[in-house]
Amino acid sequence: MSEGNNIISAMFTAMGMVITEFYSHLAPWLLMGFALVVVDLRFGILAARRRGEEIRPSRAVRRTVNKAVDYLSWVTLAELASRTFGLALGVPVVSIGTLFLIYGIEFNSCMNNYFEYKGISGRFDVWKLIGRKDIRDAVEDNKEE
Repeated sequence: MSEGNNIISAMFTAMGMVITEFYSHLAPWLLMGFALVVVDLRFGILAARRRGEEIRPSRAVRRTVNKAVDYLSWVTLAELASRTFGLALGVPVVSIGTLFLIYGIEFNSCMNNYFEYKGISGRFDVWKLIGRKDIRDAVEDNKEE
């Protein structure tokens, strides 16, 4: 019985080493994803309260965990793309582009929830910041006239 446990223990140790090696240099991206998910949760709750919606903790937790798993999946996909295409190109352009796209979308969500919470009429678009010098260019005015 002890021999079987040793084999299973060695197998899990080997798998853990491979997983650790795979994600070791991706820690900043995972940390950034975690921070964006927490910030989006906070401002999403505040914006929903401002709209007068009922906050259901089970739904909030489920959606937050779902986002965290999604970001883990996106970071994993970006690393696989880096190992596939990055080796051929010499630069991980595909993985960097994927992560900037995904985190840009989440940043938009955070900012728009913040604007709604603060009562600011307008929509933030991070993509309009590219090549611009003034952050005000990234906010669209939603005033109805």
